[in-house]
Amino acid sequence: MRAHHPDGRPDGVPRPLRGRTALVTGASRGVGKGIALELGAAGATVYLTARSSGNHSTVAVGGTVEQTAAEIRALGGVAVPVVCDHRDDGAVAALLAGIERGHGQLDLLVNNVWGGYEGLHAGRVHEWRSPFWEQPLELWDSMFAAGVRAHYVTSALASQLMVPFGSGLIVTVSFFPVDDASVAYRVAKVADDRMVADMADQLRPHGVAAVTLYPGLVRTEGILRVARLVDLGNSESPRFAGRAVAALAADPHVLARSGEVLLAAELADEYGFSDVDGRRPRSLRRGRAVVAASS
Repeated sequence: MRAHHPDGRPDGVPRPLRGRTALVTGASRGVGKGIALELGAAGATVYLTARSSGNHSTVAVGGTVEQTAAEIRALGGVAVPVVCDHRDDGAVAALLAGIERGHGQLDLLVNNVWGGYEGLHAGRVHEWRSPFWEQPLELWDSMFAAGVRAHYVTSALASQLMVPFGSGLIVTVSFFPVDDASVAYRVAKVADDRMVADMADQLRPHGVAAVTLYPGLVRTEGILRVARLVDLGNSESPRFAGRAVAALAADPHVLARSGEVLLAAELADEYGFSDVDGRRPRSLRRGRAVVAASS
């Protein structure tokens, strides 16, 4: 018979984030779900948000905030699902106020929520690959309102639960401004990277780190729907990015990395973790430019 900890978790399972409080936005599916699962497995109390709830998913690929929470608990983690539209500043403020009431401070924020993928999820790949003048005009607003602006607002409110304590980590999920992506997507990703670099400058003296994280090609539910059109030979599971975030959150020297653009594949080599299938995907950095904190 295996011995158990008082909290019911089996001995021998590393929980480096036990006692930490984390918030992962946009966690009903994809990368956000993978990150939330890994943080829960690492022992953090994970607040996770999404608009999809109950029997209603906002996109065709499915997934709800409650389903992710159930999977975190199955891993022995603690999950607090919150239905939240990150375009609503009042809802975000209420979310952070709830975390403050329950825990006093926030140790980790992962900005993952994003808009503009609705066409891809519905299988309208042509809409994504069309020139900008043929794309829906609302694509720009979706990526900024439910992406860049949402990251700014949540970071500002979360920082209020970090700065007074002299510690904390903000991870914003971004990606290379790839050539075949839409104009809106490319501009939004560059804006995210620049914003994180500037936030890091102001947060660093207060002991709070802010970094950008680039996953590679992730086998999200949306990507798997169009797998016939994509080479998945060097792809990652959604949980691979989660292992990268967990490693950063457990690193006592993470402040030294503040302002950096980090790639999950490179962090795997540095921290020594692998994907769920035991593989270690290759970095996509070669030949691509990223925004540096000093630029």
